[in-house]
Amino acid sequence: MKQSTVLTDEFFFRDVKIVARRLLGKTLCTRDKRGNIKREIIAETEAYDGESDLACHASKGKTPRTSTMYRHGGICYVYLCYGMHWMLNVVTGGEGYPAAVLIRGSVNIKGPGRLTKYLGVNAAYNGMNLSRNSSIWIEDMGIKPSRIYNGPRVGVGYAGPEWSNKPYRFWFSKH
Repeated sequence: MKQSTVLTDEFFFRDVKIVARRLLGKTLCTRDKRGNIKREIIAETEAYDGESDLACHASKGKTPRTSTMYRHGGICYVYLCYGMHWMLNVVTGGEGYPAAVLIRGSVNIKGPGRLTKYLGVNAAYNGMNLSRNSSIWIEDMGIKPSRIYNGPRVGVGYAGPEWSNKPYRFWFSKH
């Protein structure tokens, strides 16, 4: 088995669409207060690319909710969806440009709300660095998906046809 390496900030200091693709096959890890670690292989992501992307939360500018997206890459942007599901995003790029990758699912868990519930991700993770020194990090265990697919993002019809049809969702199947 390959020795895992923790992704560093430099991994996230790239274009959000590149990071969204390259996160596939990486392992999302969380540690609870008792020290128990849960690991899930990322199998589906979506890219949200700045204020001009009408599907991106930052399309309305910097607000208290979106201010985390304007920070440097390598931190978590977590928000509550429909008042009940925590959504985990990974901020990408440099300070000041709001871009993030939504972690939509893992090999074993389909759906971003189910994944965060299983991993114990909640509001406390918003703004947290992805680092083994925190409660959340991402490892590279050498898993390379043989085929990556892309297509439109899910549930962003409000952004209009141009932005809702952008092929910014990426996934792979283990079969």
